[in-house]
Amino acid sequence: MKAPERSIGFAPVVSDKTRLLVLGSLPGIASLNAAQYYAHPRNAFWPIAAALAGEPLDALPYEDRLQVLLQSGIGLWDVLASAERSGSLDSAIRSPEAADLIAIVRTLPRLEAIGFNGKAAAKIGRKILEGHIGPIPLIDLPSTSPAYTMPFETKLALWRERLPAF
Repeated sequence: MKAPERSIGFAPVVSDKTRLLVLGSLPGIASLNAAQYYAHPRNAFWPIAAALAGEPLDALPYEDRLQVLLQSGIGLWDVLASAERSGSLDSAIRSPEAADLIAIVRTLPRLEAIGFNGKAAAKIGRKILEGHIGPIPLIDLPSTSPAYTMPFETKLALWRERLPAF
């Protein structure tokens, strides 16, 4: 039996204008292969981000999507820097290495909230951040992954409800 490969996450996408930091768990296979956050075609992140930013992100090239997010005050990263994982499911994560979330939060002077994209990100991220970042709210959001079968409209409504200022 072949051991799972070690997946290495991406660099954070943030700026000094970041007000909301959205943290996933670790990029899946489609994202790693494309070297892009949320690259799986059925992942709901980009349509939800488009709705939050009020911009047609789906129609833009990836680098332009990132720029629109940054201009909208939204940053991206993951709670894990790397892990062993067969496939893309969070339940398959083994030997995780945490990202330095506390350090990145300290570089974001306008940060108002941190949103966790899914239960695994929330569980890991809360363990790292709670008690170390002051009054910045930590917000659990439904996963945008296609593996989380909640209807898109429900996911979008919950993201809007839980992130009313964005």
